[in-house]
Amino acid sequence: MIVRTLDEITDTERDVESENKQWRSKRIVLANDKVGFSVHETVLQPGTINDFWYANHIEAVFITEGEGELYDKDNDVTYQLAPGSIYVLSGNEKHQLRPKTLMKTVCVFNPPVTGREVHDENGVYPLVVED
Repeated sequence: MIVRTLDEITDTERDVESENKQWRSKRIVLANDKVGFSVHETVLQPGTINDFWYANHIEAVFITEGEGELYDKDNDVTYQLAPGSIYVLSGNEKHQLRPKTLMKTVCVFNPPVTGREVHDENGVYPLVVED
């Protein structure tokens, strides 16, 4: 059994902030926990534009706080997001998050991320596998 709190993760190697401070991700469950998925709390700053493309992962994102927009770059569609919204990148869609207010999300990745991934110039996490 795994039991963790966000307080335990804060300011550890599981607490990652983007270089431009647009988002902060606390990696609650990672690949080395060996449960088949990873779980993160990600907080996005208002007024930012965040480009992502998880070419190697399926991601589900549940909005717990704040409002914003999700722009599906592959299909040229914009969705409004608010608490209780979920989106699933089931087709590895290139997308853009545009928080209007501080936005808190819970993200689930499959395959799980290790915590060592860094977004490349396209917003992609490489597929890193635990030994």
